[in-house]
Amino acid sequence: MKIALFSDIHANLPALQAVLANLDQQKPDAIYCLGDLVGYNVWPNEVINEIRRRGIPTIAGNYDFGIGRGIDECGCAYKTDTDKAMGKISISYTNSIVGEEERKYLRTLPAHIRLEFQLNEDHLNLLLVHGSPRKINEYLFEDRDEKSMLRIMKDANADIMCFGHTHKPYHRQLVEEADGTSHFYHAINIGSVGKPKDGSPAACYVMLEIDETAGISKNDYLRVEFIRVPYDVEQAALAVEASPLPNEYADMLRMGY
Repeated sequence: MKIALFSDIHANLPALQAVLANLDQQKPDAIYCLGDLVGYNVWPNEVINEIRRRGIPTIAGNYDFGIGRGIDECGCAYKTDTDKAMGKISISYTNSIVGEEERKYLRTLPAHIRLEFQLNEDHLNLLLVHGSPRKINEYLFEDRDEKSMLRIMKDANADIMCFGHTHKPYHRQLVEEADGTSHFYHAINIGSVGKPKDGSPAACYVMLEIDETAGISKNDYLRVEFIRVPYDVEQAALAVEASPLPNEYADMLRMGY
């Protein structure tokens, strides 16, 4: 089974359209979105409606949660006063242009999606979250302590955990030994479609592949492919510059940071 996952579109319609066109060619068995449809660009309504039109199961990101309720807080951990000031402009602008039907949709998005597989002798639990199972805006960076990551996954009963929020893709395989057997876990940050922060401006999504022989005691039971999709970055950057949004957001799109 091939499962496509993407996240953090952030109102970047050209990036979303490029990813969806790529997915139409890839033809996965299932597609899920891990949230943050809105914020930082000028097409929040168009992005929401394209996701709805395609019927893609979607969870709420922290930005979706805030905009859905019309509040001026996105739950973002801005580090500097400049970032905070720009963030206030972004959420204020997004609140001013999101339609009521689109806002209502954001309010109804679930927090998590769980998929349970019965393969061979094993149950295999795939958990989709935005930040972490504990908090919608918790950042799970790649350098997180292994014991901490394992504890989060075990507490959530997740053999495979996929998430976004940091906009930096990675895949970590973790293993726990007990009673002479190995239990393999996979923590996967699926990156960002519309606002990458890993040095590449290309949109990013993930393709998971699980076959009928998969089992938690096998170290190779899961194939994880990160797919980068070029899109018209300049179109998205110029849209930012023509809006009340800070021009710095356009530079971030061009440079991928």
